[in-house]
Amino acid sequence: MGARLTCAKAVSGLATWGLRNVFKRPAGNLPGKLAMRIDPQIIAHLADKAREGSVVVVGTNGKTTVTNLLADALEAAGKSVICNRAGANLSSGVASTLLHAKPADVAVIESDELWLARTAPQLKPRLIVLLNLFRDQLDRMGEIDRIQDSIVGALEKTPSATLAFNADDPLCAAIAERVRNPKLAFGVEGDMGLAQNTVVDAQMCQKCLSMMEYDYRQYGQLGEYHCPSCGFARPARAWSASDVSLGVDGLRFSVSRATEGGADGVRFDLEAPFTGAYMVYNLLAVAVGAFEMGATPEAIQRAIDNFDPQNGRLQRFAVQGRSVLLNLAKNPTGFNQNLKIILQDKGPKTVAFFINDKAADGHDVSWLWDIDFEELAGQEGLRVFAGGIRANDMQVRLKYSGVEAGVVADAADVLSKSASDERGAHVYLIANYTALPALRTDLTRMQEEGGASLPPVQDVSAPAADSEAPVQTNGENPLVIMHLYPDLLNLYGDGGNVTVLAQRLRARGLPVEIRRVKHGEECDLSQADIVFLGGGPDREQRLASEALLAMRDQLAAFVEADGVLLAICGGYQILGREWLLGEDVVEGLSILDLTTLRAEGGSGNRLIDNVILESPLAECPVVGYENHAGRTHLGEGVRPFGRVISSTGHGNNDNDHADGALYRNVLGTYLHGPLLAKNPQVADWLLERGMQRRANRTGTPAEALVPLNDAAENAANEALCRRFGAK
Repeated sequence: MGARLTCAKAVSGLATWGLRNVFKRPAGNLPGKLAMRIDPQIIAHLADKAREGSVVVVGTNGKTTVTNLLADALEAAGKSVICNRAGANLSSGVASTLLHAKPADVAVIESDELWLARTAPQLKPRLIVLLNLFRDQLDRMGEIDRIQDSIVGALEKTPSATLAFNADDPLCAAIAERVRNPKLAFGVEGDMGLAQNTVVDAQMCQKCLSMMEYDYRQYGQLGEYHCPSCGFARPARAWSASDVSLGVDGLRFSVSRATEGGADGVRFDLEAPFTGAYMVYNLLAVAVGAFEMGATPEAIQRAIDNFDPQNGRLQRFAVQGRSVLLNLAKNPTGFNQNLKIILQDKGPKTVAFFINDKAADGHDVSWLWDIDFEELAGQEGLRVFAGGIRANDMQVRLKYSGVEAGVVADAADVLSKSASDERGAHVYLIANYTALPALRTDLTRMQEEGGASLPPVQDVSAPAADSEAPVQTNGENPLVIMHLYPDLLNLYGDGGNVTVLAQRLRARGLPVEIRRVKHGEECDLSQADIVFLGGGPDREQRLASEALLAMRDQLAAFVEADGVLLAICGGYQILGREWLLGEDVVEGLSILDLTTLRAEGGSGNRLIDNVILESPLAECPVVGYENHAGRTHLGEGVRPFGRVISSTGHGNNDNDHADGALYRNVLGTYLHGPLLAKNPQVADWLLERGMQRRANRTGTPAEALVPLNDAAENAANEALCRRFGAK
């Protein structure tokens, strides 16, 4: 044993003792972090504690559940297991897990996507299970391309590891095509027939600049896909789930392994007291990983039967005679799948969403606008609450989805404020990462104090409505909002700006029509009053830019005829003379006198933070969130949208302390959030000009905008102003 390893173990042991015995805190990361400073190769030095090797679980959603169930299945098969069950999945957490563990047969390790490149080369696992990839924590993770590159790099450094990957996810399949590791593809056979959500994280082919085509989707981008141009398609599956049955009381399906070289295939059935399409994929991944590591089908089913999550993931409590389900959701796809669970319950119910914005959650909460909360609108017997650090943001998001929500402090507050609800009403608490532990602690305490048993689950179900609504209209001569390329330019929830504009008109009884112009569709801007243009990932922006350049003259004519244009981030940049497309500075539309250049240090040098502006368009401060690599510089023909007055944030570039651009009825900005959700005065500035444009276009009077009750919007605005203050 080397001196460094000996010293690292000693320091780690002392830190573990102090955390557990003095500070009464878990020793998940700090012991490993300290040990790695002394011995950077400590994971490699301890990897042989797993005598039969290790399996690593990676992906956006479901890592902790799959890791724990996989460990349980191997233990049910008689193997001893090392596992980071609490989800400490950075390299420091992996190191702590190995330091604390006794030698065992197998190690089952959960890994953060971006940290796999640091842990896998040292651990040298036998199997890496890739579950899925969804947009998540864009301020920390960046675009999905970056995550894919990182995982590919990890696999290239561990060429002997077998990659078991979700073949139904084109983002995972693209990774598999790029590496030479042995591969096992798994997926679901046949269409589960589920309603789909609005936002999808992979619309384009992963190999060329073409739009993907689907025979069907399961959820998100998962499904049967192919590219009509280059032939990229879902690969053949080595492992499949078939005959899937989903109900409110559980799920069941058959698992089969394809035959190889004439050998008999493997087939067995699994069932579980969980629901949701995402759990089908989770359990299939467990079955694949456990079987490949030596577990039997019987051991896998025993592990599922005995699974009692104590970490807040699908954990049920009995409190005050009511059934309470607590679950984690930390990105749009996870939240949408939780909504599907809630909507299966047709009885009376209380739902509370808890949102924090700490570092582990991601400081940017604009992703809330990519969730289809509209599915909850009009549900009978439904009470909804918003909690967490960003409770006000959650309340505003629900308001614009047609759901009235009160603000609550904690789980006890939810139960107190819903105590008068119909007896037997179920309670659903959905929380993101750092909001979850406090809720679990409170519910555990209340359950122990009450000592009640769980009431039976009602066997009722109702399919969720498809939230896709390309055209929405009411009244004659409506104000027309044209949303350009929402299928490509959909980062940061900025499409929510269209929702805000439309809902503020409907609240006043004024007619409005939303026309969503998807890629490949024609549009006539002379029939539009307000145009919205968002930003997107590099690949999608490249495809959208071709269409925008082709309609340059039409856009310029629209602007000069006093058409109203709101452009965010990439959509803002392309309006200028030059802008950033990937790593290149390219020609823009030259509609605004501005240029966007790459910062010193390249695309990794991003401006990311909360921003507060003083703007001529609003009496109140304007709040938002910036996340951009480009540095935009204004010419003489435009003025800034606002001056940065917060203690955080930059705006257009590193020096000007201003954000955005104003020209005629054009507003360009880097502020996400979406911008208009917490800045109703800016929304109404756009609407007033849109109403005048409509009047000129249709020959009808320009109707005045009566005041609205903006208490929720103003509370969210004021909460951020208090936190980030003025410079």
